[in-house]
Amino acid sequence: MPPVGALRLAVLSSLLSVSLLFPEESPLLKPKVLIAILARNAAHSLPHYLGCIERLDYPKERIAIWAATDHNMDNTTAMLREWLKAAQSRYHYVEWRPMEEPRSYTDEWGPKHWPPSRFNHLMKLRQAALKAARERWADYILFADSDNLLTNPRVLDLMMAENLTLVAPMLESRSLYSNFWCGITPQGYYKRTPDYQPIREWKRLGCFAVPMVHSTFLLDLRRSSSISLTFYPPHPDYSWAFDDIMVFAFSARQADVQMHVCNREHYGFLPIPLKAHQSVEDEEESFTHTVTEALIDHSIKPSDLLFVPPKLQDTMGFNEIFLINLKRRTDRRERMLNTLEALGLEVTVTEAVDGKALNSSQLKALGIEMMPDYKDPYSGRVLTRGEIGCFLSHHATWIEVVERRLQRVLVLEDDVRFEPRFKRRMQTIMEDVEKAQLDWDLIYVGRKRMQVAQPEVSVEGVDNLVEADYSYWTLGYALSLQGARKLLSAQPFDKMLPVDEFLPIMFNKHPNTAYMSHFEPRDLRAFSVEPLLVYPDTLHG
Repeated sequence: MPPVGALRLAVLSSLLSVSLLFPEESPLLKPKVLIAILARNAAHSLPHYLGCIERLDYPKERIAIWAATDHNMDNTTAMLREWLKAAQSRYHYVEWRPMEEPRSYTDEWGPKHWPPSRFNHLMKLRQAALKAARERWADYILFADSDNLLTNPRVLDLMMAENLTLVAPMLESRSLYSNFWCGITPQGYYKRTPDYQPIREWKRLGCFAVPMVHSTFLLDLRRSSSISLTFYPPHPDYSWAFDDIMVFAFSARQADVQMHVCNREHYGFLPIPLKAHQSVEDEEESFTHTVTEALIDHSIKPSDLLFVPPKLQDTMGFNEIFLINLKRRTDRRERMLNTLEALGLEVTVTEAVDGKALNSSQLKALGIEMMPDYKDPYSGRVLTRGEIGCFLSHHATWIEVVERRLQRVLVLEDDVRFEPRFKRRMQTIMEDVEKAQLDWDLIYVGRKRMQVAQPEVSVEGVDNLVEADYSYWTLGYALSLQGARKLLSAQPFDKMLPVDEFLPIMFNKHPNTAYMSHFEPRDLRAFSVEPLLVYPDTLHG
């Protein structure tokens, strides 16, 4: 009888031989997903929205598109039709439900008003999309409102990996608003709770059970409990407001389906809802701000399958808008140019002086001497090469203003983010300044206010403008020809300190009298918009 060890070796050898005859099983196909697109008056948002859908990192042959549009006052129907025609060969299938007429609801006050007839129609459309997904044996259905930007291309895989019946990726906005609630009243309305803010601000990370998700969410149709979920008709026991998200949340509770929101990663953006009296133009302006926020950390572009006419660019009445940018910071330049294009602003890129590339010989040739008694108020250090480069960059812009006799310019650094309605608000302030015949040299558009003990003095006849007190940062400012001449006449090179310390010295508001004693006169007429219109992009989120 052969030894036990020999028998084992023979068995293993036999199994190995058999396994070589049969190759490993192939990987499973990805689950099938139907994406429901419901668009109304969305011509302003569709190019970027559809661009995000196209860039989802998920096999397109496993995605179906169900699209509907209705009651449009703009070009939404034609635009969506154009995209579906170009995209249909890429996806598993496409279903298209346009409604050309009527262009509005008979009982609505305007395009942002939600009368019962509109809620009723929307719920029927959502139900039709859900029915189509079930009939096509889709594994999942993704509802994503047509102004939501899914900037994380892995969002489908990430949500599926949570292994939940109903889950929403948490979306960001310029405020605390997002696509979930943490509290709900017995009548189904929003209820403020202490749980919301820590989740919204990523102080608590994970996937959280919540009573409401909306706007963008993923539903697993393979779950038996999903069969009972409906948008229309409302559940027989539902007797509250005729609202699609409230009706669906009630349906989920009745079916024992728990809603969840996830914030493990950053997934995308959504605009803040508008008031009933606002217009499509207001909505476009709000969405533009959503795009500029998304561009801070994401390279989002409009769909390649749509022709989008370029947005008209102007300078808001300034002779020029200068964007100061280091040549080696192509990332900032690209982001800012895309952002300014979205805002409809024409800019001139001016190459910043790279302080890190400056040597002692160059500084001597320029006649640069550091102010001997200057110390950084926070660290106690002396002036850095980076601060010298920043000063020289702004100084070069002032020279150009004087040499070209530009009456007024706007100067922007390349690391800013813009507040909502930036263009309209900036234009209004400058128009009011002109009407009031205000004698001004410099107007801060973005800054860090350092003197906070006393309120700044408001400017009579100009809303949202104050007399500037001690301030830091040179993120953005309007500058007049007269102001540029005053700054240059101070001849700051032989007593240099950071440019954001120099400016308040020139308008006689610096707390350090020793620094101010180096400069005469100090008669720069400086103001600031209030509230501010630009902030550092590093403060975002």
